[in-house]
Amino acid sequence: MLILARRTDESIMIGDDIEISVVEVKGDQVKLGVKAPRRIKVFRKEVYEAIQEENKAAAASTTDLNDLGNIFKASAQSKPKE
Repeated sequence: MLILARRTDESIMIGDDIEISVVEVKGDQVKLGVKAPRRIKVFRKEVYEAIQEENKAAAASTTDLNDLGNIFKASAQSKPKE
């Protein structure tokens, strides 16, 4: 892990297009600003981990795609035609 000391309004660069700036330091809280291209997703770590867990749970789901297709077919057949 690289550890850097920065003051308010100072930045670090990650690659050529991601800039992390120290916006404010108040007590034990540091506010950071992130400038990155829209194609780069930026999350707080706890949000990122929650997304990963949800993805794992969805991938492990026992729902069979054939069952899902049958549900849609049954739904379409039960609707009255106009």
